Amino acid sequence: MTWDWQVFLQDTGGGETYLQWMMSAWGWTLSVAVCALAVALLVGSLMGILRTTPHKGLVLLGNAWTELFRNIPLLVQIFLWYHVIPALFTSLKSVPSFVLVVFALGFFTSARIAEQVKAGIQALPKGQRYAGLAMGFTLPQTYRYVILPMAFRIVIPPLTSESMNIIKNSSVAFAVSIAELTMFAMQAQEETSRGVEIYLAVTALYFVSAFAINRLALFIEHRVAVPGMIGGHK
Repeated sequence: MTWDWQVFLQDTGGGETYLQWMMSAWGWTLSVAVCALAVALLVGSLMGILRTTPHKGLVLLGNAWTELFRNIPLLVQIFLWYHVIPALFTSLKSVPSFVLVVFALGFFTSARIAEQVKAGIQALPKGQRYAGLAMGFTLPQTYRYVILPMAFRIVIPPLTSESMNIIKNSSVAFAVSIAELTMFAMQAQEETSRGVEIYLAVTALYFVSAFAINRLALFIEHRVAVPGMIGGHK
């Protein structure tokens, strides 16, 4: 087998090389992943918190959200956001497919994050909540100043895994014509017939992206660790 890495220097016919096209696709992949992660962290944290409150209605809302979005395959959710929801709500027809994919991937991941945030909160001694309330804090203040700072420290490792997964799951965006890495690989392979080189390069970029997230999260975990607490250094 003969390697031909110069394929990336060939012109695509559109005024750019395959290397430039791949870098652009990598940018789209990272954009989808980062935006979806922001949505997932915000919504997932909120739903995880609601599931640990003493209010049955809020618990029901959090549980319903989690069960809905984690029990429907991601690809199906992508198609629902792209084809079905804009048909039901015509005002969304003008929304770019990038935004729809971000919400689909973000909401899908939020269900998993909600489960982890709930587990992190429940891992703390119940006395912390009672101590916060005894000090005169309201329930939201108790979560803000007492519970969440420690709970999020506990769940950094599983959140790291979700952050890495969202990089990999962003590949489903090709299904709705987002010009990310997977779509690039499929189209470039057809045009150049150099599938081995193309897919190896794309695989390397996915690895670099996920590994960078892993190293960043590990750095954050060590920076915020509290000695003597769960996940902290002794």
